Amino acid sequence: MMGSSLLLAQFLCLLLFHSHSQPAHSSSNFSSSVQLCPRDQSLALLQFKNSFPMPSSPSTFLCHPPEKVLWKEGTDCCTWDGVTCNIKTGHVIGLDLGCSMLSGTLHSNSTLFSLHHLQKLNLSYNDFNRSVISSSFGQFLHLTHLDLNSSNFAGQVPPEISHLSRLVSLGLSSNSGELMLEPISFNKLAQNLTQLRELYLGGVNMSLVVPSSLMNLSSSLSSLQLWDCGLQGELPDNFFRRSNLQWLDLWSNEGLTGSFPQYNLSNALSHLDLSYTRISIHLEPDSISHLNSVEQLYLSGCNFVGLNLDLFGNLTQLIELGLKDNQFGGQIPFSLGKLKQLKYLHLGNNSFIGPIPDSLFKLTQLEWLDLSYNRLIGLIPFQISRLSSLTALLLSNNQLIGRIPSQISRLSGLIILDLSHNLLNGTTPSSLFSMPSLHFLLLNNNLLYGQISPFLCKSLQYINLSFNKLHGQIPPSVFKLEHLRLLRLSSNDKLTGNISSVICELKFLEILDLSNNGFSGFIPQCLGNFSDGLLVLHLGGNNLHGNIPSIYSEGNDLRYLNFNGNQLKGVIPPSIINCVNLEFLDLGNNMIDDTFPSFLETLPKLKIVILRSNKLHGSLKGPTVKDSFSKLQIFDLSNNSLSGPLPTEYFNNFKAMMSIDQDMDYMRTKNVSTTYVFSVQLTWKGSQTVFPKIQIALTTLDLSCNKFTGKIPESLRKLKSLKQLNLSHNSLIGCIQPSLGNLTDLESLDLSSNLLAGRIPQELVDLTFLQVLNLSYNQLEGLIPQGKQFNTFENGSYEGNLGLCGFPLQVKCNKGEGQQPPPSNFEKQGSMFEDGFGWKAVTMGYGCGFVFGVSIGYVVFRARKAAWFVNMVEDSAHQYGKRLRRKNAPRNGGRRY
Repeated sequence: MMGSSLLLAQFLCLLLFHSHSQPAHSSSNFSSSVQLCPRDQSLALLQFKNSFPMPSSPSTFLCHPPEKVLWKEGTDCCTWDGVTCNIKTGHVIGLDLGCSMLSGTLHSNSTLFSLHHLQKLNLSYNDFNRSVISSSFGQFLHLTHLDLNSSNFAGQVPPEISHLSRLVSLGLSSNSGELMLEPISFNKLAQNLTQLRELYLGGVNMSLVVPSSLMNLSSSLSSLQLWDCGLQGELPDNFFRRSNLQWLDLWSNEGLTGSFPQYNLSNALSHLDLSYTRISIHLEPDSISHLNSVEQLYLSGCNFVGLNLDLFGNLTQLIELGLKDNQFGGQIPFSLGKLKQLKYLHLGNNSFIGPIPDSLFKLTQLEWLDLSYNRLIGLIPFQISRLSSLTALLLSNNQLIGRIPSQISRLSGLIILDLSHNLLNGTTPSSLFSMPSLHFLLLNNNLLYGQISPFLCKSLQYINLSFNKLHGQIPPSVFKLEHLRLLRLSSNDKLTGNISSVICELKFLEILDLSNNGFSGFIPQCLGNFSDGLLVLHLGGNNLHGNIPSIYSEGNDLRYLNFNGNQLKGVIPPSIINCVNLEFLDLGNNMIDDTFPSFLETLPKLKIVILRSNKLHGSLKGPTVKDSFSKLQIFDLSNNSLSGPLPTEYFNNFKAMMSIDQDMDYMRTKNVSTTYVFSVQLTWKGSQTVFPKIQIALTTLDLSCNKFTGKIPESLRKLKSLKQLNLSHNSLIGCIQPSLGNLTDLESLDLSSNLLAGRIPQELVDLTFLQVLNLSYNQLEGLIPQGKQFNTFENGSYEGNLGLCGFPLQVKCNKGEGQQPPPSNFEKQGSMFEDGFGWKAVTMGYGCGFVFGVSIGYVVFRARKAAWFVNMVEDSAHQYGKRLRRKNAPRNGGRRY
């Protein structure tokens, strides 16, 4: 009995001690049958959670793994995941909903803002759908930690944030790119948040904030993240001397100037990133020696004064060193071999020459080595196997030769191996396909030959062996790589065999490119609907036959579909309309027997349609939906049997061809985990041309080699961004529209082999970028226009037009022939209408054909309004002018992380 009493007393004492030592509790450290959470706060939390619908896919969130909020009504909210309560009062004082799949608008009247006792609030890594950050956040007067990073907020940062005077940590980084902090709000924030130690504003637009005002931030500040904020102007060098500053990230503020101090640097600074700023950094012994406390140093794309790179070898405390995108030349400094603690080394995109130095193999702690995009030569040293901690080895885009050393396979922790774009030859060591941790195997664009070894590495997600000299069949083991996202085996020429339907078991596959090989047989029908995640399907340039896969499931994410250059028959399947994200469709150079697939006009993102060299027939009837083909940039229906008039109404909808786009970037898959740059083969300026990359600004319209009839429509004048227009080898009649002179970006114009008559419009002389002109084999007459680009064209541009005269032809024009057209055949024969019509009507009508002239002449004669008609024609001739070409605008890069 006494023993039982003693045991009970010990338990009560322990319970009493626990209650005094735990001022707050959460679901992870406390359990009680007592209902501590006030009902109004429990209800507020449930209403807040329920205001966001459950998202359809967790893949839209930037964190891993996202977790749903699972709170059970009727239970103590203090036991719920992410909720922390004060143990005495039960008030909710902490809410951690980071990466909780919240998706939707956060309204200012949300029940969240009724939780007035909150001290810590984390809503990071959710999707608030470009909500404005509510001024109601300013009501959380007890708040010490506010984390809104990566949550897709937009608009102005409210000045009420400055009311949170107890804040120790504030995170607003990595939002939509449309979040702005104005000078007034920033100054209030700097003035009132005197206890702030962590401030994360990466990606927030602060372009109006004067850099010198950063000096007003709390002296307690230890971490400051201001990457890609648009800061402009000079940053005082005293800013780097703040005694408590440990972490400073100013990455990608390209207008930020100043000078990094050469003395009295803060000894607390451990992380420094000045990449892509214009802050001057002196590579001198005294200045570099003051960086002796820095462990992570990123100076990519910087403004260096001096080039003594050996000095970096003195910073032996360094753990990470990033020096990419500079203009460093010569050999890689041997002194870097002294950085024994280095785990990360990035020297990519410089101009280093010579072999890979042996000194780097002394860095046995190294986990990441990037020497890509240099001019390194020689063999890959087998001593690279000494870097046993490597997780990433990137040596792409150099001039390395010889065989791939099999010793690389000893790097058992290697996740990324990128040896692409070199001159490596020989067979690929089979041991590379058995590395236990490898996710990325990128050996493309080399001179490798032999067969592909079996894939025994189950972790592989990205395989690129394209542009080599491999032969044989695809090993069946590749279809067992259940995590595979990318498979590119294109342009090996000698890969053969059938494409097995087992490939459809790769449910995570995003990019499949087997183009330009010797594959034969049928396309597996399951490829149209086996995975909603498939982005790219490129099987062009093979010997495949049969029909195009007929079923494309709803909800698929296909962006690029290319079956060009096979022997496919049948029709174009209507289920392609389920590919609502499709941007690129190339079914050219097959044997498809069908009418024009007008259902394609329902695809809102379609940019490229190539159906050339098939057996398409019938007419193009015109649009049936609003804004059809509004984003189309490349439209190629050449070498078919299409007939009827040109599709005038479609031309009126080609909005993307109407506005000049100076974007020098390339078309690619965007906003997805795997990037794929689009490629295409076109008839360009008269020759078959492969575009391995397609500039966003490229626009072309090719309807040549069909059976189109009628006149060239006036609506073509709207397509001002066209680079190439080819209407050749049809049966077009009438005149060449003078309004084609509006197409001032045109580089190639081919109207040859038609039935066009009249004069060549003088307005075409204003096409100052025109490099190729072909008007041959028509019925054109009169003087060839002179000046500008027309002075560069040769006889071939005009041959087969017996009525043309002037340079460069040998046929000279008769006197005065430059002022008026030569006499028509009807005038030579003595027209029976001669007495009934005035000479003005006949002259004006002649250029576009006899019927047009007779009709107008008759109207003029009967209406007695010849003067009005002449004035109208003369006025319209002055509406065309030259357009000044806009200068290219620079593009900003994205964040490194």
